[in-house]
Amino acid sequence: MHDDTSSLTLLGRGTARYPSRVDPGILETFPNRFKNRDYQVVMITREFTSLCPVTGQPDYGEIRVRYVPDQECIESKSLKYYLFSYRQEPTFMETVVNRILDDLVSRCAPRRMTVEGRFRARGGISIDVTADYER
Repeated sequence: MHDDTSSLTLLGRGTARYPSRVDPGILETFPNRFKNRDYQVVMITREFTSLCPVTGQPDYGEIRVRYVPDQECIESKSLKYYLFSYRQEPTFMETVVNRILDDLVSRCAPRRMTVEGRFRARGGISIDVTADYER
């Protein structure tokens, strides 16, 4: 019993080519072999950065993606590249979390998905944003 990796182009590539702009087309998926079962996948990065759209200063945070796959699963290296592409993106934290959710739902059509952003304090206030999707 082997997983189908025939459509993956990033995993196993030796050299990293990080995107310079946000491109949801970089997200890759692979077939879910257990589509008859509800199970949860959680992917977390504590190294997320984007830019404040007003000051240009970096915003640092943790992005947590939690989903129940249907036909497709998200490949983690492509998710890493996709999230990295926000590094030079001027965007509010509320926008970035909802945009990530929309792009991931569009790419893998999960049964359910939650994207959480937990951003470090700036000006003494930390911001946590949660966006949900359910088919």
